[in-house]
Amino acid sequence: MLEKYLIEWCSSTLASLKTASLFNWFYKKDGIALDDMKQKIQEMNEKFVHKGIEIEILREDEQSALIYVYRINKLKSDLKRQSVRMLLEKQGYNCDDLKSSLMTLKKRLKDLKKFPHEIGLFLDYPMGDVKGFIEHHGRNCLCSGYWKVYGDEKEAARQFAKYDKCNRIYKKLWLEGSNIMKLTVAA
Repeated sequence: MLEKYLIEWCSSTLASLKTASLFNWFYKKDGIALDDMKQKIQEMNEKFVHKGIEIEILREDEQSALIYVYRINKLKSDLKRQSVRMLLEKQGYNCDDLKSSLMTLKKRLKDLKKFPHEIGLFLDYPMGDVKGFIEHHGRNCLCSGYWKVYGDEKEAARQFAKYDKCNRIYKKLWLEGSNIMKLTVAA
């Protein structure tokens, strides 16, 4: 079941087109216990270690878990960009330490009174779009797809099309029997 979700929601990350992906896994609906889900994630992490990918649970409750799939080195590189550092450090992140940054994100996700919209920077969204979303409170975007666009609409549309194509190809190949590890690009 986890592989199906990874193919469906994270193909662009598996293909190394994108730093990270995020999805909700409604394990209660799928008839999977939380501990079993965590075991499946641990098993997948053991397989992904040589591909430079890690899976983490960012938030969980009795019904679902918010699953984050990321390319370790790409995320480290993203967090070192000056514009990203400036925005995240204002929110209390330590961009020099990946695990610390992820722990801060997890803490901020627990407090759902104020959603951490800076999460877009952990998902490889353009800085201008993340800032635009925060400044406009999610309203008045130029277009939306994988994220709401406030900056370069044409570039975003190109990225959305690339991710959609990747998703279609990965789903087709996986349904035809391709192994997820063969579909995953190494770091």
